Amino acid sequence: MVELNRAFFFDRDGIINRAIVRNGKPYSPKNLKELKLYKKVPEIIKYLKNLGFKIIIVTNQPEISRKSLKKKDLFSINQKILKYTNADDMFVCVHDDQHNCSCRKPKPGMLIKAAKKWKINLEKSYIVGDRDKDIEAGNQAKCKSIYIFRNYKRDKLTKKYYIKINKIEQIKQIKL
Repeated sequence: MVELNRAFFFDRDGIINRAIVRNGKPYSPKNLKELKLYKKVPEIIKYLKNLGFKIIIVTNQPEISRKSLKKKDLFSINQKILKYTNADDMFVCVHDDQHNCSCRKPKPGMLIKAAKKWKINLEKSYIVGDRDKDIEAGNQAKCKSIYIFRNYKRDKLTKKYYIKINKIEQIKQIKL
């Protein structure tokens, strides 16, 4: 019997890099100049890889369908993030809500696709996010969810199961 991998799924904006906050709402950077990476992320990812976790970034990028972000800029940003984090893979949903796709968080499609590709046991995996959509995707995929509080204006997280932390380095304090 093949043993399945464990993974840490990371949302991109607000977790790997700073979200651009306007009127209390988080937005993605539109180019490399706007990309500001969190300094502690590579250290945490190295720690998790040493524990045997696969590292997968899962990100909604609807700005592509909204035509407010160019594909070449998204590609450049994602390549820089992959190099910076040394993540194993990245899954991107470029759809908007109206497309009703299975990959856009809060739906678990990206996590399920990654689980198939990387032979991941979702029930022994985690998702780290800063929005209710990330936590809901993790809950639907049966992952453990870690919510990093960023003080955005948003719906309250209710009836969802998650571990709340304030800084990414607090992941080291969680019994994995």
